[in-house]
Amino acid sequence: MLALPYTLRTYEPSSYLVREGDAPEQCAVLLSGFAYRQKLTGSGMRQIVSLHVPGEALDFQHLFLDVADHNVQTLTRADVATISRTALRDLARTRASIGNAIFVNTLVEASIFREWILNIGRRDARSRLAHFLCEFAIRLDMQGLVDETGYELPMSQEQLGDALGLTAVHVNRTIKSLEADGLISRNRRRISFPRWDALRELADFSSRYLHLSQQKS
Repeated sequence: MLALPYTLRTYEPSSYLVREGDAPEQCAVLLSGFAYRQKLTGSGMRQIVSLHVPGEALDFQHLFLDVADHNVQTLTRADVATISRTALRDLARTRASIGNAIFVNTLVEASIFREWILNIGRRDARSRLAHFLCEFAIRLDMQGLVDETGYELPMSQEQLGDALGLTAVHVNRTIKSLEADGLISRNRRRISFPRWDALRELADFSSRYLHLSQQKS
């Protein structure tokens, strides 16, 4: 894959990498910064359906689909490498190991989508937010982006609400509730976890759905 021609570009926050309805010609890999997938209702209400961290491919889902069915945007300033969809698809077809890795990647993303549906549909606001914070910590840790003081949360309360199916006001109250119970600690946008095990218990969090061993292999 590293031998394929690619284009490196820096995008500002909220830049569109993929627009719903477009015919994708490139596949993007996030090198730095954060990005998210989102869909809009007919009235313009946004649902963030996934969050992506550095090192992740942003649109393998469009590798074999000819029309984008959702939007992909940068959350922060981000460095992105784009590779020709045709070149990557041909490589996946001729090199079994590459094809297998792409297949595993899309299966893991599907597993995360299922967990997000469960989170929004069946957990209350405190558990919903706690689960999101736990997942983000684990995924950042895999990329070496977490230290003993926690991590920088790159999302506004409005964006968190769009990911969790909550209003920004409800997100604010829920964050304060978790903080009051000593489950999280905040310094501006930096989040730390003084009672990690208790937070995981509240969130009903198990990392099984992330399939960490296969992502590392």
